[in-house]
Amino acid sequence: MNDKKVKVGLMGLGTVGTGVIRLVEGHRDDLTQQTGLQIEIAKVLVQNPGKERSISVQSDLMTTDPYNLLHDPEIDVIVEVMGGIDNTLEYILEALNQGKHVVTANKDLMAIHGSTILKKAAEKNCDVFYEASVAGGIPILRALVEGFSSDRITKMMGIVNGTTNYILTKMSQEGASYEDVLKEAQALGYAEADPTSDVGGLDAARKMSILSTLGFRAGVNLEDVSCKGITGVTSEDIDYGKKLGYVMKLIGIAQQNDELIDVSVEPTLVKQSHPLASVNGVFNEVYVYGEAVGETMFYGPGAGELPTATAVVSDLVTVVKNIKLGVNGRGMVAPYKVKKLKTDEEILGKYFIRLIVDDKSGVLSQVTKTLADHDVSLEQVMQQPYNNGSKAELIMVTHTSSKKSILSILKQLEESDYVNEVKSFYRVEGGE
Repeated sequence: MNDKKVKVGLMGLGTVGTGVIRLVEGHRDDLTQQTGLQIEIAKVLVQNPGKERSISVQSDLMTTDPYNLLHDPEIDVIVEVMGGIDNTLEYILEALNQGKHVVTANKDLMAIHGSTILKKAAEKNCDVFYEASVAGGIPILRALVEGFSSDRITKMMGIVNGTTNYILTKMSQEGASYEDVLKEAQALGYAEADPTSDVGGLDAARKMSILSTLGFRAGVNLEDVSCKGITGVTSEDIDYGKKLGYVMKLIGIAQQNDELIDVSVEPTLVKQSHPLASVNGVFNEVYVYGEAVGETMFYGPGAGELPTATAVVSDLVTVVKNIKLGVNGRGMVAPYKVKKLKTDEEILGKYFIRLIVDDKSGVLSQVTKTLADHDVSLEQVMQQPYNNGSKAELIMVTHTSSKKSILSILKQLEESDYVNEVKSFYRVEGGE
């Protein structure tokens, strides 16, 4: 760094990288006023320098060799927005070894290797910021680290994947099938050609791993997150949920009680009166509960060129301010608490259960007895004819019970001679 300029190496010139250049170039005077230093994009790593792009970048700034950025002594900050895991991890660790600060939007990398990266950053007194890795333009990570620094977070719950929220919104509002809405989402660019990471819940699970690690100050890994996607959600499930007063959402939940943590991502029936129920389309919303502050809400676009780029540039501004003040390496802290995960017996919640049973007297009492044997009672029950035959559907919402009890009940019901099929079961949130 010279006295008045910070040079940036940008790794990736896709949607987000393009947005970063637009913001840095378009807001140059404002950024200089905020930081006291000029920010210059000095080199850009691309796969194809000759590709047509929506912005103009000088050809002599572009390179296909990452080490032209990593080993350039004039570059102070690496901004990584190219994605990937293994090679990207190598590049980021090398950047830190070279004393360069890092800003990344890479949720996959931070969910899997975040602890390694943060440890290396601490060794080298370098900044690593990754606000854009979760919930796009919503400043949730900085809020967890700075805004809640004097509080104790007990729960984080929200919608952190816009693709699945779009799909479930359309299924709920239009009665369309999962398959039809997925095709529409792909045509609109909301879902990838291979949507597995989104619809299988993996994308949301990675984000909940990052949120939990920061919020609970403990190293929550991806494998610690119980994950279930939306591929099995049917329009019937959604309709029955509506009749009982609920809306279907893919919800990430992280809770901490008495130093014990549980983190999950799963389709969840949310009470219609809860604000999460009205978050539609590709928007994200995260609730954070603190012992002192109570309930707080963060809402905004979860993806897109400029929302995500805004989070990246915000992190870049923080790095530059730290450079000016000489306090790099003191922002994001590595997890320092011992991780203790809850058992299924310690995970509590309400559940929606949908059964196909013989339509004859005594069946409901047998079902409720099975639940009672596990100390589980019912909050709501509804019965509907099934296929105009001798079968019926039983739709139930339990009172709060342990996950272990519910799994035992489902196993017993599946093996019983009075239940033909366990059609579905979902977590329920938002109702007392």
